[in-house]
Amino acid sequence: MNYREQLKNKKRIVIKIGSSSLTYRETGLINISKLERLVRALADLSNQGKDVILVSSGAIAVGKNTAGIHERTLTLPQKQACAAIGQAQLMTMYQKLFAEYNKISAQVLITKFTMLGEKSLHNATNTFNELFLMGAIPVVNENDTVSTEEIEFGDNDTLSAIVASIIQADLLILLSDIDGLFSDDPHQNPEARFIDLVPEITPELLDMGKSTPGTCVGTGGMSTKLAAARIATASGTDMIIANGENVGVIGRIMNGENIGTLFISHKEGDFNVVDFLKK
Repeated sequence: MNYREQLKNKKRIVIKIGSSSLTYRETGLINISKLERLVRALADLSNQGKDVILVSSGAIAVGKNTAGIHERTLTLPQKQACAAIGQAQLMTMYQKLFAEYNKISAQVLITKFTMLGEKSLHNATNTFNELFLMGAIPVVNENDTVSTEEIEFGDNDTLSAIVASIIQADLLILLSDIDGLFSDDPHQNPEARFIDLVPEITPELLDMGKSTPGTCVGTGGMSTKLAAARIATASGTDMIIANGENVGVIGRIMNGENIGTLFISHKEGDFNVVDFLKK
């Protein structure tokens, strides 16, 4: 079976991009040209009749630079304050860029409580479905302004997989700073083997990702991406990890090119994302 060729027919797609892929490493400021290319790629998918959701990090990074905070490690209140500043700025940029392609963008901020409550989860699902009917492109982020260490998702890899699960997405694309899944950390081991297809998430695979940390800008290492793959594939969603250095990779993936690591879905009848979050 040609799994890559089947990607052309995916209808509902969630795309996650992290802070490290949206900002300049040297300054921590937003890479505006990349943001423009990202929006153009998503608008083009929407024009093809696909439902598109963007899960975007970057609010804290934007707010941190705007507030003139240069410390590498922030306290929880500092993160929340920076998110309040940065989220508005980031969404303004997205709205302006999407409007250039005649697309409506919508901000959706989520906390873990949203997913844990049956009524709030139902309302969130209805909101997404209504936005799709309006032709809007939801831009999702964790509501860092009110989240605490006890109730936060911890990273947008997990959040994107949960969003993919509740809207019954066909495909989740995680744009990262790495080409995909390797047998070892390729930054440390030049002999690490690239894995282009994962038919099943095994305990050995999950253990393999625990030793790869995230970047200094983002929060998610390979372990969070494998956890996201566990949620997505069990929910019936295929998932791809690909390098977000060039966001043109989105179109190439959707054209069936062999890019990144593809995790094949195998919907588990007893899998419940709410129960998963409560663990």
